[in-house]
Amino acid sequence: MLTSFFPGFALGFSLILAIGAQNAFVLRQGLRREHVFAVCLTCAVSDAVLIAAGVYGMGSLAQAVPWFEPAMRYGGALFLLCYGAMSFRSAWRGGASMDMSGERVSGLTATLATVLAFTWLNPHVYLDTVVLVGSISAQYDDRVSFALGAMLASFVFFFSLGYGARALGPLFAWPRAWQVLDAGIGVVMWGIALKLVAM
Repeated sequence: MLTSFFPGFALGFSLILAIGAQNAFVLRQGLRREHVFAVCLTCAVSDAVLIAAGVYGMGSLAQAVPWFEPAMRYGGALFLLCYGAMSFRSAWRGGASMDMSGERVSGLTATLATVLAFTWLNPHVYLDTVVLVGSISAQYDDRVSFALGAMLASFVFFFSLGYGARALGPLFAWPRAWQVLDAGIGVVMWGIALKLVAM
């Protein structure tokens, strides 16, 4: 069991470690302390569903449905361009800080809709989590343990990112730090979007 569990955990952790649109959003929610548990849980459960789909043979969907991959790619790019523009606008306006008094908190429904879009409209999720994890899991006799390891990695990573962001609270007491973060998120979003279009 452990000979399959630990490789699954290592692979799952490595695939989500890179800063991407979803991770940047989780980080921002953690810093703002808005719906952190719900956001982290949504990301981790979504990953678990995708990992299960990959391990149990649904990684061939992109090959079976020719229009699926380009539709996800261009739809995801459009979403990232729009969200990136919003981040750049926030950076330009400035004024945000960790002092949340008087600041409007985003609703739970809108927040979850956003994080679900970051997760399910990103074609890299299907290529990495479904296709890659699914194909590598076939090399192990105990595919269930491999999948459980990869799923646990997602839960550990997202909850660590969401709640660990609070340690950066003193830094983000200054509005300038928020401007830099928003601008950085915008760059990440647009960079991923351009990469998707260029694929």
